[in-house]
Amino acid sequence: MKRGLALFLAALLTALTLTACGGGGGYSGGTDSAPSAAGESQTAYDGSGDEWKAEVREFGFDAPAGTAGGSPAEPEAAPDGGEAQEEDRLANAKMVYTASIQAETQDFDSCTAALEELVEKLGGYLEYASSDSRGDGSRSASYTARVPAKEFRGFLKTVGEISHVTSQDQNAENISERYYDTESRLATQKSKMERLQTLLSKAENMEDIIDLENAISETEYQIEQLTGSLRHYDSLVDFATIDVRLREVLRLTTVEEAPPTFGSRLGSAFTGGLRSFGDFLQGLAIFLAYNWIWLLLLALILLAVIKVSKRKQTQRTETFRQAQERDSGFFKRKKDEPKNPDDKQP
Repeated sequence: MKRGLALFLAALLTALTLTACGGGGGYSGGTDSAPSAAGESQTAYDGSGDEWKAEVREFGFDAPAGTAGGSPAEPEAAPDGGEAQEEDRLANAKMVYTASIQAETQDFDSCTAALEELVEKLGGYLEYASSDSRGDGSRSASYTARVPAKEFRGFLKTVGEISHVTSQDQNAENISERYYDTESRLATQKSKMERLQTLLSKAENMEDIIDLENAISETEYQIEQLTGSLRHYDSLVDFATIDVRLREVLRLTTVEEAPPTFGSRLGSAFTGGLRSFGDFLQGLAIFLAYNWIWLLLLALILLAVIKVSKRKQTQRTETFRQAQERDSGFFKRKKDEPKNPDDKQP
């Protein structure tokens, strides 16, 4: 009996796998009106191994995918217009839109407020938002916005109007194959669940009941996983994802063409030099304002060192003058002393 149940489950899983690969959402051979083997279509389950085979044929698992009652299914007629078929394919495509934007602004507060208001107005939401400030006083903000897919282009255009976009990357990914494959596998698992529950209601042997309940538990787990994957795909398809990095700057970055003449180049160089010198003075002023306490302390220390050095220099000068005066008095006394009369004159 246990061997018969194992053979049935193996045949069941094999048929389900083949059907899923074929892209079908269910099993056409599983209808009550499908013809079965002679004398076995109405066979009730009585616990024997042969009756499991009858149940398999009754529910159509031994029929090829896309057939009803074991007879080959006729292929669907192709649509008359190839262009209409292409349009339908694009209409049913599952597209995931993402973008990354680097932008600048001179009015940080109003720009961030306009950006957040835009997301809310389009029916989206902010998945992530943060802001920080640098040492020079400038600020920056990072956003991950989720907006409806139909508003994707409009959102990018409006961001370019409320800020100065320096770089922008866009990406469109077609996940139709993964989406419809997951959807087909989910339908297959649900159909499998119905058949397992039907067989469980007819089972009388305890071992068969336990094996069927284990198969049902595994099928429920697969259904939950596939359902979660479809919900994730729906979220990606319905709402586009845009990452925005906004910086506060004193002067917007511009892309200028190369001057065609020497005079224009010279004028641009002169203007650029003045601008650079002005930026240097501004940076120097900010540096002095930010470090004035340390600079004042350093100036006091230097002043004290200079004062002490001057005092020592004065002391050394006075000492040298006094020594020079003593030496000059000594030589003067020597010169004024009377000469010895015994000394011979030249």
